Amino acid sequence: MTRVDFYLIDHATDGSLDAAVCKLTHKAFRLGHRIYILTPDFTHAQRLDRLLWIFSAGSFIPHGLGAETPEADMPVLIGYDEPPAAYEDVLIQLAPQVPECFSRFQRVAEVVSGADEHKALARERFRFYRDRGYTLQTHNISAGDFVEA
Repeated sequence: MTRVDFYLIDHATDGSLDAAVCKLTHKAFRLGHRIYILTPDFTHAQRLDRLLWIFSAGSFIPHGLGAETPEADMPVLIGYDEPPAAYEDVLIQLAPQVPECFSRFQRVAEVVSGADEHKALARERFRFYRDRGYTLQTHNISAGDFVEA
């Protein structure tokens, strides 16, 4: 059964949310996982695509933007729609609603900023997963935890 982790960022800016996504992606990539990052829209996907190239001077995460490389065999793919079938390991979920494809993944990481509207939507997703019996874990994260040294 899919494991769902909620990462609650105590800061409301997009920058801290994106930094958290980059750190989680980096960690999952180092552990050998294949990751699909589901964003709410193309603009956010593009922003994360650029940020993954520069977020850490000492690391490289091979990745692609789903709209530009839909058939690419990348360890990390960023998109805003249904992930390709080959991606079923880790889903980093940033969309406002639970994606239909979530249950095919071994792990879902719901990353939530401190903005009130994001927290409200996250509570709805949390209830959705809980009511269906999924294992849930919540991690309260300080925005400073995602500053690269």
